[in-house]
Amino acid sequence: MVHATSQFRRVPPARLEQREAVRHAVLLSKVTVRKHTRRPATAYLVDLSVYGCRVLFDGSVKVGDRLWVRLAGSEPIGATAVWSDGERLGCKFDDTLDRSLFRALTLQAG
Repeated sequence: MVHATSQFRRVPPARLEQREAVRHAVLLSKVTVRKHTRRPATAYLVDLSVYGCRVLFDGSVKVGDRLWVRLAGSEPIGATAVWSDGERLGCKFDDTLDRSLFRALTLQAG
């Protein structure tokens, strides 16, 4: 049985952010991005989560490309390009980011 009041029930708006983890803004810092067997290219880190990052990158990367990302002098981190709009690139890390590196990069912006 349907109640007449159910049609007036308020529904919260859908979230635009669908990520499990919050992205943290970071100061624009230089990072390097490279495809397998290619030379590293300079990019600028825009935001970061423990699962991935967004960088400003002027390179030819396609969705699904395997990459190596080096953040703040870290060892190269394996990642996959999940989206690209020509100048920005979204990367998903193979493994979650090390806590100490994540903390160091996000504290710079705070």
